[in-house]
Amino acid sequence: MKAIVLDGQPGFDSLKLVERPMPQPRRQEVIVRVTATSLNYRDVEIARGTYHTVFPLPLVPLSDGVGEVVAIGEDVTRLKVGDRVCSTFWQRWVAGSFDMAEPAYQRGGPIDGMLAEYARLDEQAAVLAPAHLSDVEAASLPCAAVTAWHALLTEGALKPGETVLALGTGGVSLFALQFAASAGARVIVTSSSDDKIVRAKALGADAGVNYRQYPNWADEVLRLTDGLGVDHVIEVGGPESFAQSLRAVRRGGQINVIGYLGGTEGSINPLDIFRRQVRVRGIPVGSRASFEAMNRAIAVNRIRPVIDRSFPWTEVAAAMRYLESGAHFGKVVLEH
Repeated sequence: MKAIVLDGQPGFDSLKLVERPMPQPRRQEVIVRVTATSLNYRDVEIARGTYHTVFPLPLVPLSDGVGEVVAIGEDVTRLKVGDRVCSTFWQRWVAGSFDMAEPAYQRGGPIDGMLAEYARLDEQAAVLAPAHLSDVEAASLPCAAVTAWHALLTEGALKPGETVLALGTGGVSLFALQFAASAGARVIVTSSSDDKIVRAKALGADAGVNYRQYPNWADEVLRLTDGLGVDHVIEVGGPESFAQSLRAVRRGGQINVIGYLGGTEGSINPLDIFRRQVRVRGIPVGSRASFEAMNRAIAVNRIRPVIDRSFPWTEVAAAMRYLESGAHFGKVVLEH
C-alpha cells in the first residue's frame, strides 16, 4: 500500500510517498481503507519540527481520518466489515477522566496516523461516522469537533441561554459555534476579517468582533454582554490572548484552553483568575464517549462541518502550507 511518512530533517519537504506492507489485523483490531483525512495545527507543527514533543521517525502523520472497515481480527465485536468509521485521537481513552488517556497511544504521533491507503485501528479506537455526512466532512471530526464538544458539553455543561466566546474561525471555534447554537446558547466570535464574521453569523453566531479594528477586543465583548462577560471561552490563541479572555469572561465563568495560535509567549497574573473565580481547564481533545455523544447530536441536529478546502491526499505539503497561512475558514481536508 501507499503511505506518506515524515522522515529526515523537519519540514514539509520531508513528507515522502512510500510503499509499505499491507497491514494485517491482529486480535481486536480492524483494517480501514482510508477515504479522507483532515489537518490540525498539531500536524503542521509535527511536520515542521516545532511541536513540543519530538516523536521517533519515520512517522505516518495525521490523527484524523475516516474509512471503510475491510477486514477484522479475531474477537472484534464492536465493528464489522463495511462499517464506515472515524479514528479517535486517543487510542485508549474510552471514557472517564483524562487520567485514562495514555500519551504513548496518540494517533499521528507517536503512533502512525491516517495518511495512508489503509490503517490498522484497535476496535476501541474507532467510532461509526454520522450517516448524513460525506467522507470529507466525517474526516474533520476526530480532533477539532471532539475538542469543542468536550470543552462545552462534556466538561462545560453548557446550558441554553449562556454565552460562548469563540476565538477565531478555525476548525475548533466553528464547531464550538455550531454546537453552542444548536444547544440554545448565544455565540460571539472574533476574527481579523469582517467577511469571516459575516460567514460565522450565517452559521448561527449572534455577534462578531474584529480584533484588528478592536485590539482590546475584550472591551467590545463586555459591551456586547452588558458588562457581564461571557460564560464560556474557547481559547485557542494562547498566552497573548489569555489576559483578554480573562477580562471577557464573567465572574465564575469558564475558559477552555485549547491552543496557542497567537504564540507561546505572554504573561498571566494568576491572581486575576482568583479574583474572578474563573474555572480554567486544558482540553486535550476528548474521550471516545465524548466522540459518540457528539455524533449523536450531530445526527439529530443535522450539523454539517464547515470545510474550507480539499486537497488530494498526496498534496499534503501544500495543504499544510495553506493551513499554516491562516487563510482558512473551517477545516482543511484531504481526499484519498
